[in-house]
Amino acid sequence: MKRNLLYCLFLVAAATGSARAADQSDFQLKNGDRVVFYGDSITDQRLYTTFAETYVVTRFPKLDVTFVHSGWGGDRVTGGGGGPIDVRLKRDVFAYKPTVMSIMLGMNDGSYRAFDQKIFDTYANGFQHIIDELKKNLPGLRLTLIEPSPYDDVTRPPTFGDGYNAVLVKYSEFVKELAQREHQGVADLNTPVVEALRKAYADDQKLAQKILPDRVHPGPAGHLLMAEALLKSWNAPTVVTAVEIDAAAKTATRAEGTKVSQISASVSGLSWVQDDAALPMAVDTADATMSLALKSSDFVEAMDQEPLKVTGLAAERYSLKIDGSEVGSFTKEQLAAGVNLALLATPMLKQAMEVHKLTLQHNNIHFQRWRQIQVPYANDANEKVKHGAAELMSGLDENEAGVVEQQRAKAQPVEHKYELNAL
Repeated sequence: MKRNLLYCLFLVAAATGSARAADQSDFQLKNGDRVVFYGDSITDQRLYTTFAETYVVTRFPKLDVTFVHSGWGGDRVTGGGGGPIDVRLKRDVFAYKPTVMSIMLGMNDGSYRAFDQKIFDTYANGFQHIIDELKKNLPGLRLTLIEPSPYDDVTRPPTFGDGYNAVLVKYSEFVKELAQREHQGVADLNTPVVEALRKAYADDQKLAQKILPDRVHPGPAGHLLMAEALLKSWNAPTVVTAVEIDAAAKTATRAEGTKVSQISASVSGLSWVQDDAALPMAVDTADATMSLALKSSDFVEAMDQEPLKVTGLAAERYSLKIDGSEVGSFTKEQLAAGVNLALLATPMLKQAMEVHKLTLQHNNIHFQRWRQIQVPYANDANEKVKHGAAELMSGLDENEAGVVEQQRAKAQPVEHKYELNAL
């Protein structure tokens, strides 16, 4: 990421103090929840879903929530390559007994053509059928209906009329109405991504195209913005931690989401220890497309604030070390205004990235179990083959459970020593 963009993103405005910290009481996922992400190939990419999972695990490391990713490429409300919708629901949703479920369908349902009332009616009736079956088989299930993610008619010219995304917007309006009618949650994954695409395209036309490389399937940067929209619908908090220290008084005047101790001041600088309750979001800011997406959206402002403010410093400039490693240097004015640590190469970010690797790993194991063994061999006539498949699935389930255990252990924050040294 370019240096000036980094400063733009991690210098914190004074308004950060009003941002929401990790208050579990407001967050819609609760202890013991099991979440199923359901959808077509965009869900099948396991990107917005794994970003959302990693956010929950790192922002609420004590919260016991499990995740199952059940997207299947090409799916419509009627089903698809994984079988008719009732087969998909029974095998890929009901079997997991979720308490929370998100559903994103529509990209394929519109058939990539101008709006057609008959095609839309199939979508509307099919989506209602899904809701009816879920209510019948999983009473009490909390749903988040997702308005279809966009078809990119921003960075490339529409292929017809107002473009295919205009059709998806009509489908989104229906999804919103359905959610209201059924008293369920709704998340708009179209509007904010389109807005970010427009800003990105105005900044860098070629790079902006990489946010949705084939106009349908987002890359990681596009999925991060989609995850943000989903998490916002769940009342996800903004703040990781928020710390303010008066160096002259050697006092922490604010310690939100963390415990600050052992504050020590000297002629050369300041040191203290933090015991945080959460980790920042695992975001690869070195990736150019991701950097552009962050710059073109409110992700950092809305989802990833880890502000550090230090006042009362004497020297003009300071280096910041965490656990002995330098993470940046700042003027005393920048430190007094506030620096967002979330996007710096801190030990906390490195830890969050390791958590995300484990998130991807356990989801890949589940995918192998589900798509390469369970579905292909479910109706095999050879009993030995079926028995062998069952043993393989059991082994993979144990393997996945072990990776999830590692993921949760890795998500637990640890104490860190901070040092500000005058330059």
